[in-house]
Amino acid sequence: MPKRALIMVSAALCLAVPSLARAADDAEAWTPTETAIRATTAGISLPQTIGGPSLTKSGEASNGGRAVDNYAQFLSDDGAIQATLYVYLPTYADASLAAYMTDKAIMERFGSRTRRTAYASAPVAGKADSAIRAVYDDAADGELTTAAGFVHAGRWIVKIRVTGPTERRADVLAGLDGMLAGLALDDPAALHRTGPARFDACPAADMRDAQLTKDAATPATIPQEVRIPRDGKDILCVRGSVTTADGSYDMLQQAGRSDGAIIVPVDDSGTVLAFDPAAAGKGYKLSIHMVGQTDLYGVYDRVPSPRQIAAILDGKDPQTAQAEATAAYAANGAVTMVRH
Repeated sequence: MPKRALIMVSAALCLAVPSLARAADDAEAWTPTETAIRATTAGISLPQTIGGPSLTKSGEASNGGRAVDNYAQFLSDDGAIQATLYVYLPTYADASLAAYMTDKAIMERFGSRTRRTAYASAPVAGKADSAIRAVYDDAADGELTTAAGFVHAGRWIVKIRVTGPTERRADVLAGLDGMLAGLALDDPAALHRTGPARFDACPAADMRDAQLTKDAATPATIPQEVRIPRDGKDILCVRGSVTTADGSYDMLQQAGRSDGAIIVPVDDSGTVLAFDPAAAGKGYKLSIHMVGQTDLYGVYDRVPSPRQIAAILDGKDPQTAQAEATAAYAANGAVTMVRH
């Protein structure tokens, strides 16, 4: 699926306020109790009141009826402090990467005066180093403070955003810290230890154009995990930059390795292009990961060049015009494969 199509589905997950309309089947995504709201299948709960902000609405941000892309919005009594909890199922789940891409989006959206004043591991529900906590001051020409938290629990990513006027900075931080402390998981063991992404120099990369191989016998099997350390567990490096009409994207790989997977994060809502070494070391297989879906493409004889990846993102590369198969993930873990 080319970028222009997939971004329309999941663009700006953490930077846009979801529609106020409630779908008929929202109850499948969220189960309210007397004091909390619970993402039903994910088994993740949060109190309905966190200090000042209280729950005002909940629903599905996209993929309506599938309960894989869920939001709950909180507001202070005066409406000045806005907080949103997202519980979503990206098929490439990585809290460190979610924080990295959200950081880029915040810095781009809120202007050059925006200052990152905190960006480090934090506890969740009393468990150390299970979240990334980020704070941004002087956003929107000094008018706003915005803060974010990121958690990887099982197959799910939890993202928290809290924003308010600069003069209410203490309330913004209290909201973020209260939401991180108030998160409850049915299975606390599902929490992944995580930390901010770390970067070093990349090995020299072969930037020649790649060729799609002629092997058309790729079976429509459930996608394997992309073989690259996640959640800040190893050092990454920027292999190159992909420039399209819509922006610039980093090609990331594990530092110190020239034979591992290459990923290209596209947005702050879990869209990732992945080039993973194919079986027997024969080239690299392209997959595009989104919320609740992975599209599987063919195998290249080497990692495509930045020019080719830009063409893939723009939907202009004839070699990748059609996915070979799609894996659709349900909230309960079931996977449906469709061969194209």
